[in-house]
Amino acid sequence: MARNATLGDCLTGSVLVRWAHALSAHQNTMNNFLIALVIVAVLGGGYYWYTSQRAAPEGVENMMQEPSGAMMDNSTQGGTPQERGGAMMGTVKEFTISGQPFSFAPNTMTVKKGDTVKITFKNVSGTHDLRVDGYNVGTKVIQAGQEETITFVADKAGTFEYYCSVGEHRQKGMKGTLTVQ
Repeated sequence: MARNATLGDCLTGSVLVRWAHALSAHQNTMNNFLIALVIVAVLGGGYYWYTSQRAAPEGVENMMQEPSGAMMDNSTQGGTPQERGGAMMGTVKEFTISGQPFSFAPNTMTVKKGDTVKITFKNVSGTHDLRVDGYNVGTKVIQAGQEETITFVADKAGTFEYYCSVGEHRQKGMKGTLTVQ
């Protein structure tokens, strides 16, 4: 038996269709939002990974060039200098240098020729690094609250500047003096 549609049936059907369209549009908006959120997270994570990899490959801060041009690893290793394949060295001189805009503390270090110099750079504020002229060593650029250690043999006598190579930090006074006697 066929039933005739009443005005109430038509209105109810029309309301249901509108409600279904509104729900569908809301789901599309939520899906688009989630897709955008995932894209932003992937891009942010990729940027973080890229910048942390680009700063310096692992181990680079512990490498220096010998006068002969060969690269040597100056990282602290176990055993005697003879067991590590090196010559007898002087004593190990350890320094902790704090960096903040636009200064190092302390801003002077003194060692003897032949000493092994171990510098722990602690970044207090800003974005900085620590480079040592004449020895081809330096830390990665690090953020506030981070620290990095470099180790090298002071095999040349003289006065050498250490400095921050970020922007114009060196020109603004972020430098110090390493004296090798």
